[in-house]
Order: sequence, then structure tokens, then C-alpha cells
Amino acid sequence: MTVRSQFFHADEGDAVAVENETGNSAVLLVCEHASNTLPARYGDLGLTEDVLSSHIAWDPGALSVARFMSEKLDAALVFQRFSRLIYDCNRPPESASAMPVTSEIYDIPGNADLDESERFLRTAALYVPFHEAVSSLVERRKILGIESVVVTIHSFTPIYHGRVREVEIGILHDRDSRLADAMLVDRDRSSFKVERNQPYGPEDGVTHTLRLHALPDGLLNVMIEVRNDLIADEAGQRAAADYLSESLERALASIGN
Repeated sequence: MTVRSQFFHADEGDAVAVENETGNSAVLLVCEHASNTLPARYGDLGLTEDVLSSHIAWDPGALSVARFMSEKLDAALVFQRFSRLIYDCNRPPESASAMPVTSEIYDIPGNADLDESERFLRTAALYVPFHEAVSSLVERRKILGIESVVVTIHSFTPIYHGRVREVEIGILHDRDSRLADAMLVDRDRSSFKVERNQPYGPEDGVTHTLRLHALPDGLLNVMIEVRNDLIADEAGQRAAADYLSESLERALASIGN
């Protein structure tokens, strides 16, 4: 019996999806927290519907923004089809937050006291195929002479633990800040309030995907966070996607890509 057949029902599809795989842009969009869907075997994890539709289960609006960017840039897009409450694909297996017992103010009953076999099963069923899909796409594009620019798309809440977040778009980077630096050059002319490494930074453990797929080979990369109240509808999603796509294109042109 395969891990997939143990984990998913026949009609649940794959853990990871790839769209516009042959897009002409060097940009490779990645959305790790695209969905709040739970595999049927986990029921509701002991959570209410309101909680499961909230930010703890996914990044609301992020996939729509990523899709609009994919269309505008003609960029490939890889995204996770299941909730980060089962496995957060932007965290390594050894991280406590990969399969969180608590998230913000919420306990996750279905994640309490996970044994090693369950942790292995989730890792094998969700984390491994997701990152294999990203790696495989990077390698196939390299063979075609395309050096990928890894761009991850996320959203964040306007209030966190009672604290209002004024930032509207965060441009995040790890030790390679080349693309982030170039995108931040014209932030003062933006209609959005744009800040570096806000509301999170690499010290918060949020740059795992960049560390895994971009930093080892020196690929240009950036992580983008958009405040989710700004992308709650299509108009907001398109506005954010337009700004970010244009910012990326200007930045890459200035770098020489």
C-alpha cells in the first residue's frame, strides 16, 4: 500500500498542483498555504467551521493573488492543495510548527500527541511531494536554460494577538536580499505601505522554501506577504497582483534578468 493510498481518499486528488507549467517567465510562483481543505481522514481536527475558515488554516486570498500574477507574468505556479494544519509546507519536518498543536489562540485537538508514525505519514504525503514538485520544476527549467526566480506568496492578518499591523505588503528575504532590495527601491511611490521583513522575518522560520530551493544554487528569490483584508475580493486581489507583478518586473530588469 502506498503512502498516498493510506492518506487520501480516491477522489481527493494530489497533494500538490502545478499550473502554467510551461510559462515563459523566469519567475516561479509558490503558494504553500493556498488551501484550508482537510483530507477526509482527519475530519475537522476538532475545530469549528469558523476556525477552519480563518487564517490559522490557510492564507486567505494568497492563491488568487498568485494566480493573477501567474496570468500577468506568464509564470509557473506550484501550490499546496491541503491545509497547513495537517502539514505546513513552509516548515521542515523537525519544526514544531510543521504540524502545530496550537496556532495563535487556538488549540488543535487533532494534532495533539502525534506519534512518530503519524508525523512520518503526513510528511511523506504532503511535504515531500510538494517540495519534490518545486525541485523538479526548477531542474526541468534549468535544462531548458531558464534560471528560476523563486517567489513565494502569502497573506497575513491585520491584527495579531491584539496588535494592529500597519504594514500592507511585506517583502521578505533571508540572507540573499538582491531581489528584495530591488523591489523595495520604489516602495515610497506605491499606494501600499510596503516594508522589509514585516510582519515576519527569517528569524521567525518563515523562509524555509527559499532556503530549500533558492539559496543553495544562488537563485534570485523573495517571499511576499499581503495583508489579507486587502485581498478579500477579486478587485483587491487583482490590485495586489498588478502591483507585485510590475514591481517584480522592474526589479528583475534592474538586476539584469
